[in-house]
Amino acid sequence: MLQSIRDGSRSWGAKIIIGVMVAAMALFGIESLFGLFGSDPNEVASVNGQPIMRQQVELEVQRALRSGQVPPEQERALRNDMLEQLITRELLSQYAEDGGFSVSDQQLDQMIVSLPEFHDQDGRFSAEVFRNRLAGAGYTPLSFREELRVDIQRQHLQQGLAFSDFSLPSEQERLAELQRQQRSFRYLVLDGDDVEAEINVSEDDLQAYYDAHQERFERPEQVRLEYVVIDRQEMAEEADVDEETLRDAWREQNREAGRRASHIMITFGGERSREEAQALAETARQAIEDGESFEQTALRYSDDTASAEEGGDLGVISRGFFGDTFDEAVFSLEEGDISLPVELDNAFHIIQVTDIQGPTFEEQRDELAREVALRTIDDQFNQQVQQLIDKSFAADDLQSIADEIGLTLNESDWLAQNDDAEGVLSEPGVMSAAFSADVLEEGYNSEVIELDRDRRLVLRIAEQRDATLLPLDDVREEVEVSVAAEQQQEALRKEAQALIAELQNSGEADIDWLTAVSVSRQSDTTVPQLLVQEVFRLPRPEEGESVYRAVELPQGVALVALDSVTDGEVNEQMETFVSQMAEQLRAQSVLQGLIDDLRSDADIKR
Repeated sequence: MLQSIRDGSRSWGAKIIIGVMVAAMALFGIESLFGLFGSDPNEVASVNGQPIMRQQVELEVQRALRSGQVPPEQERALRNDMLEQLITRELLSQYAEDGGFSVSDQQLDQMIVSLPEFHDQDGRFSAEVFRNRLAGAGYTPLSFREELRVDIQRQHLQQGLAFSDFSLPSEQERLAELQRQQRSFRYLVLDGDDVEAEINVSEDDLQAYYDAHQERFERPEQVRLEYVVIDRQEMAEEADVDEETLRDAWREQNREAGRRASHIMITFGGERSREEAQALAETARQAIEDGESFEQTALRYSDDTASAEEGGDLGVISRGFFGDTFDEAVFSLEEGDISLPVELDNAFHIIQVTDIQGPTFEEQRDELAREVALRTIDDQFNQQVQQLIDKSFAADDLQSIADEIGLTLNESDWLAQNDDAEGVLSEPGVMSAAFSADVLEEGYNSEVIELDRDRRLVLRIAEQRDATLLPLDDVREEVEVSVAAEQQQEALRKEAQALIAELQNSGEADIDWLTAVSVSRQSDTTVPQLLVQEVFRLPRPEEGESVYRAVELPQGVALVALDSVTDGEVNEQMETFVSQMAEQLRAQSVLQGLIDDLRSDADIKR
């Protein structure tokens, strides 16, 4: 598709296409082009033709971060999880729709007004609380209603599946018996120090192991990528922000913060005329300028004798407490500033701000610098992104684009499509773009990928190599290690079986057993959990007898002697909990089975 546009860019046909594009953009916006030339570049996946947009993923990520349940450093990994969750939600929603699950507007209304999150202090639904809570969570009323509708459909579906499956009383009783069962056993873990195994790795052994495990030595199709990133945050770090701009931003941010203020009040209207009061206020202001403290001046001149004894202190003042004129004076001052005389309610006031209730300028300096820098480079960022869109579309490389725009050309190591890439290459949609037909097969630059609101990326294939079986010589060391480990493990298995045979024949063997008494499935024990699981799979021994078994461990082989099995004490609270957990697991299993079936049949594109 892109090649046909590139190849025909000089033809009359191309001019007609460009004319259609310009007209469509002018009339309907850039989104109109997606219908003409393919899917929206912001589409990160589709489920049976239904798109999942990058904005949906980003919105869910931001909601999760805002909830405080996910630390910010996990944001990138969170995007992949959220994409998978959105795919599953879409599958279940489509299944519910096909099955005729529906929720009426009346049901939605009843649900919304009954939710305590939207109630006021009197326990009644409040439209104002409703709007505020939605805004804080990043919803509009319409988007919330639609998501609630879909959630209710999915809940009905899940509940129907859960209630359709059940366990019999006899099954529950048997589960309780197994749950409280306790086992006593002896064990010995054999490792390389217990057996002098003769490790002899021959060429035939290497070849046999290599032939039997070729899937381990297959190298998938791999690419090495070149890519450029425009990062708004990095651009902001290089921006110069002057001191006065930062202070203006701090004043604006703290414009409504409470102020602790003191005043000197000189009244008029009785024995003192307005002109006399004004002159006296100017005299008091001059005394402060001449070096007298505000507190001393307040004692000498202020008619507000109560506050004058406290140095003129009025306490913390919020906007609107004394009226607009007083607010204008107080909230225009910085900490330590003293106003000129302000006329208010038959008095002149000299006001000093002694404290601003909020972070100081120095405390907020770094944060303000980042915010101001981001605003400063916003236009530059958008211009660079537009340049990247324009130039990468038809370019045959990325180096020239990086040089022209002033970006760094990055290179990756060899990567397969399903590898755990690092950095920006691990973001949703990046590796799928790298292995798309246009990029992988045709050799074009990718479309501009929106990683998040601050980062844009374009990539291309620098090198490609096909999937292949690596020759034995290339993996010889790995094969040698694996064959030696197998031989060591086989020697341990033989030693364990020899000890078991000796025990079964004579009932005795020279073994330094470790003992575990009355171990349950949930016991907090130092015995390896894998060993405990295997012990509970052994048959119950006869009275006075023991059951022996060799258990494979990741590093070594364990010899186990199960000596006794007891029923354990009844714990009703625990058994109720286990029964409930079993029901939940059963329901989850049914739901997961449905999800797996839907995924296997669905047309999912990432």
